[in-house]
Amino acid sequence: MNFILILILISGVSFIIYGISSFFSEKMIVEYERWGYPKQRILIGGLQFLGGLGLLVGLYFKPLIPLCSASLLLFMLSAIGVRIKIKDQPLMMLPAVFYATINFIVLINYTF
Repeated sequence: MNFILILILISGVSFIIYGISSFFSEKMIVEYERWGYPKQRILIGGLQFLGGLGLLVGLYFKPLIPLCSASLLLFMLSAIGVRIKIKDQPLMMLPAVFYATINFIVLINYTF
């Protein structure tokens, strides 16, 4: 199993789980309120779920991988911006930085 495949699996599965938790988790409902996006929770969670699913489906239909990794990268850059805006501690930004980095690496490996 190569490194990029591992990154795709980590990101894809994580975003599927994160997307589902955005629908049902009380903790996530509170977090979306804290971030200032309670009305967008279902939309954002759904798009993250689809992005993660798209990465996994992309293992069989390669054109989905750069599209989904670019989309998830933009989501994570936005998440970093939101956390800066609400003045979260840097430690709270690490998951978004981690997933932005993973999706950036996947994107450049499937684009160039």
